[in-house]
Amino acid sequence: MARPVWAGVLSFGLVSLPVGLYTATDSHTIHFRQLERGTADRIRNRRVNERTGKEVDLGDIVKGFDTGEEYVLVEPAELDEIAPGRSQSLDITGFVDLDLVEPIFFDKTYYLGPRGKEYGKAYAILEKALAKANRAGVATFVMRGREYLVALKADDDLGILTVHTLHWADEIRNPRKEIPDLPGTTKVSEQEMKMAEQLISALAVDWDPETFRDTFQEKVAALIDAKKAGESVEKAEPPAKATGAVDLMETLRASVERARSPKNTGEKATTTASPRKKKAALPKKRVTSKGKSLQSLTKAELYKKAAAAHVPGRSTMTHDQLADALTDKSNGRRRS
Repeated sequence: MARPVWAGVLSFGLVSLPVGLYTATDSHTIHFRQLERGTADRIRNRRVNERTGKEVDLGDIVKGFDTGEEYVLVEPAELDEIAPGRSQSLDITGFVDLDLVEPIFFDKTYYLGPRGKEYGKAYAILEKALAKANRAGVATFVMRGREYLVALKADDDLGILTVHTLHWADEIRNPRKEIPDLPGTTKVSEQEMKMAEQLISALAVDWDPETFRDTFQEKVAALIDAKKAGESVEKAEPPAKATGAVDLMETLRASVERARSPKNTGEKATTTASPRKKKAALPKKRVTSKGKSLQSLTKAELYKKAAAAHVPGRSTMTHDQLADALTDKSNGRRRS
């Protein structure tokens, strides 16, 4: 069982509930070591005195705030003495309508659990009441030397309480100041608006997070496998060109037609597509031995299959070339 990253008392009204905070998410990022080029020597970061060049022990390091003229020195113990919430309490100051909390304020998610079976009933009552009211408890607490603003809400699907750290109001940047090319009052024709709405409707899907994968990490893993085998590194396909303002209406119309087509193979539409031009023939559907379309696989997945099948020249092939090569390989085995 996982250990809580924070333990304390959740208080709302006169009710006090001992709780623990647990990490809700994990990262599957592939981590690399830093090495000196041409060697297998690790690069390590050390705390070094800038003036003397000598390494400094962690216990001899203090914090300094640069005022521009001098450093104001602060001992770590002094920060601990003024830290709020040293009693390890999570005090709810009020319950807000969850729909009114803008998504930009949400940061990281934690699971909240009771510390002891005897507190299960109070925990369940709060979870069910929050779910029915569609409200979140707003609170502040201190964890690892930092004060957090959090929202305590119920997760209907899991039947548990979750805590979401929130950004402070002064941490939210003004997009009008940050983004130089935001459009002001832009005139949009009724036809353009209707075509955009039709495209959104045609591409509407149900939210299913299981259908999405971190394809970049898959490509990184395939890259590592290729380099480990001493093979050349495959390059990514160039990004799509931006749609020009003149082509926008034609591109929207072509996108709607393609999205509605039952023969949609998943290939990207070009920005110069026009419904008046003769449509190019769609590629034949490539199928694996298990009946799953090769075209539906990612390039990384196709590359792994090509490596297992010992397809020559696979490291320089595109997505479609890999699928064709695997199809030819499969057909050759069936003929033999």
